[in-house]
This record gives sequence, structure tokens and C-alpha cells, in this order.
Amino acid sequence: MGTVESVNIGSSRVTAHSGAGRTGIDKRPVSHPVAVSAPGPQGVSGMAGDSICDARFHGGDHQAVYAYAREELDLWEQELGRELPAGVFGENLTTRGLDVSGTVIGERWRVGDVVVLEASATRIPCRTFAGWLGQESWIKRFSRRALPGVYFRVVVPGHVAAGDPVTLLSRPDHGVTSAMVLRALTGESELLPRLLEADALSPSQSESARKRLGLPVRV
Repeated sequence: MGTVESVNIGSSRVTAHSGAGRTGIDKRPVSHPVAVSAPGPQGVSGMAGDSICDARFHGGDHQAVYAYAREELDLWEQELGRELPAGVFGENLTTRGLDVSGTVIGERWRVGDVVVLEASATRIPCRTFAGWLGQESWIKRFSRRALPGVYFRVVVPGHVAAGDPVTLLSRPDHGVTSAMVLRALTGESELLPRLLEADALSPSQSESARKRLGLPVRV
């Protein structure tokens, strides 16, 4: 399928754009292999050494690893007229040769020889992201472009490193992509029923779709 161009890890830094007062969105490429595990105690990501500062909205089983395509960063570079280095969107994995925003929810990737990831959620832009980039109307702009990357849960732990191959292991037939989930949850309400077809969609985003459709929340 493609490759991991860089593995990016973030340190906690002060921000005025988060209720927690700190953010780990500033992720930088590392040159060593990084351990990937199923999330443990609150505040610990699936990526060893990566800071999760507001566990209400970040991290957890269904947002353990965030991936974004280098090709999509390149498109944003052209549109914004500025350099966007790997990790600048807060992604753990910057990939090449993959349609990351077109990843189907429930799709499984093998990264390297061992790690298996399952697509589980989309990126919903927030004020921390907007404040970090400093772009006018960024939340609306990012949502409208519908190039959200994708979040994964960890199925098989291991280590990942720059240069690792990414192999498609399986893909559900429902066709609900990360981009579609973003579009459905940010204005295209006609797509909301489709989200219910994606069994692997994170509970928070699935329940958001159900509430907007007036359906009972599952216990």
C-alpha cells in the first residue's frame, strides 16, 4: 500500500486554546522505533512517549494513533502558502502512498512486520488545532475540505519506525470513510444514517450520529 514517512511524538506545552491549558499537538519526527500499545492509564496514548494533555477529547482506545498523508499536507501547503512539516497536524504517523482520509472505518493496516491498526474515528477539528495553526476560520476550512486523516485503535501492539511498509489486511464493504464521517458530523446530515453501518466507528462518534438522527443512545 504505502509507507510510514515519519513517526511523530509530541511533548506537553502550554496553550491558551485548550481547557486543559496544555497540549501535545506539537509533534516532531523521531529517528528511533516507537512502541505502540493498547492505551493504558488515562492520559497515555498508544504511542510511547507521546503526550495526551486533555484525555476528555484525545487518546483512548479509539484514538490511540492518528495518521495523516504527506500528500494531503502537500495540498494544504499549496493552499495555505506555508511549509507544513511532518507532525504539524498532530499526527503520529505521516504516510506516503496512502489515501488516508479515504480509509474505511474498520479497515485494518499492518505497519511494519507486527503492528496491526484498525481505523476507528475521524478527526473533528477543535479550537486547539485552530489556535496551533493560527489560520483564519480553520475549523470551518478543515471541515469543508474533508481531508481529516484517520484515527486508529491498536489491535496488535509492537514497534513502528520511519520507512515501515503499510499493508492493507482487510476492508469492510460498507464504504464509510473517515472523510465521510467528518462530513456527516459537520453539516451533511443526509450522510448520518450511513455512519450506523460502520460497526467499528468509535462509540462517541457513533452516538453523536444516533443523537442527531433522534435515535435512542445505546447503553
